[in-house]
Amino acid sequence: MVRRTKQEAQETRSEIIDAAELCFHRKGISRTSLADIASAAGVTRGAIYWHFQDKADVLEALLERANMPLQPLGEAGRNQHEPDPLGRLRDLLVLLFQRVELDPAVKRINEIIFHKCEYTDDMCDLRNRIQSFRHLCDQNIESTLRNAMGKGQLPPDLDAALASRCVHSFVSGVIDQWLLVPEGLDLAVRAESLADAIVDMLRLSPALRSSA
Repeated sequence: MVRRTKQEAQETRSEIIDAAELCFHRKGISRTSLADIASAAGVTRGAIYWHFQDKADVLEALLERANMPLQPLGEAGRNQHEPDPLGRLRDLLVLLFQRVELDPAVKRINEIIFHKCEYTDDMCDLRNRIQSFRHLCDQNIESTLRNAMGKGQLPPDLDAALASRCVHSFVSGVIDQWLLVPEGLDLAVRAESLADAIVDMLRLSPALRSSA
């Protein structure tokens, strides 16, 4: 009986996240209320507060769920025992670009983050959480780059901190631009070319070498 109750609670939590995704995408985050999410999920506001503190907490859960399929590749790239961390980073980038175009839920989530995430005065906590999420992405990329440097896959004098920001900005820029103007770029088909461009930048760009 307890096991069934836990399963039902998990199902309710998932339904709330599903509803939030659709509401955020339709109305934007700041214009979506917890009452809107509760109505879309067919639950009470009390049920939402049982699982989440606020809208920012719901969005964080939405982001975590979207990134779950990418976690094994990210962890492999940072693992000191991984013989090909740069290859794992490339695989991660290819999968990321492909999912944005081919997975409707992932596309919606990226549209929410890039185009429907309003940092108003009453959404300061949301801004802080997004900042923390992006900072963590930078750290994870940098760890992977340092791992690849240690394996001889990248120049030993690569400025890993700067390079990680460049990788993150490249990916974010491509996704942002494609979501607004998808014409002329088949993101899924060109995913490998885009990933290779990033790898070439890391391997060959003199501007990314450390001056120390």
